[in-house]
Amino acid sequence: MKLIYVFDAYCGWSHGFSRTLREVAARHPELPVEVVSGGLFTGDRRRPIREFGYVQGANAAISDATGAEFGEGYRRRIADGSFVMDSDAAARGMAALRQAAPGRAAELAVALQRAFYTDGHSLSDPATYAAIAQSAGLDAQAVVAAFQSPDARAAAEADYDRAARLGVTAFPTLLADNGDRVVTLARGSATADEVDRRLAALAR
Repeated sequence: MKLIYVFDAYCGWSHGFSRTLREVAARHPELPVEVVSGGLFTGDRRRPIREFGYVQGANAAISDATGAEFGEGYRRRIADGSFVMDSDAAARGMAALRQAAPGRAAELAVALQRAFYTDGHSLSDPATYAAIAQSAGLDAQAVVAAFQSPDARAAAEADYDRAARLGVTAFPTLLADNGDRVVTLARGSATADEVDRRLAALAR
């Protein structure tokens, strides 16, 4: 069996799920985690953040529900409302990090969200991926080169297709694939204990 985590690096609820993802991965080292980028802010949804009037209220709800924190760097980044969240760039970055360390995809997804939601770094900036790679002990130069390559764009598109084939329409969604069927373990928010109970039921 494996877990499939479908998220978007610019999705606040995905950021809120980071603690659960870390705990589930730590509790179940025997379960590989496939990370798939969903493509939340693509096409005409790539607009200045001020046009998404719900963001501040949503962030408060996310903090209340999950305990997630939104750092000072993030608050500064979005303060004037001009920042554009580009999920294509974030998906390319996730693909580059995943390529560098496939077995650490869940850890790197969490680091990617922390870079934005805590530190306020743009996920369109190659320097963001260099910093994440360095912190993770990866080859920063190779990760940046992968982020900027056509292969990363193709990987991002493949992720969007994979998310659609899985029937995922909301982020984050955590799935379990036991080879015979794919089952939803969590959508939006859940605790690690809740995920564990659903995994146990699946194993019966």
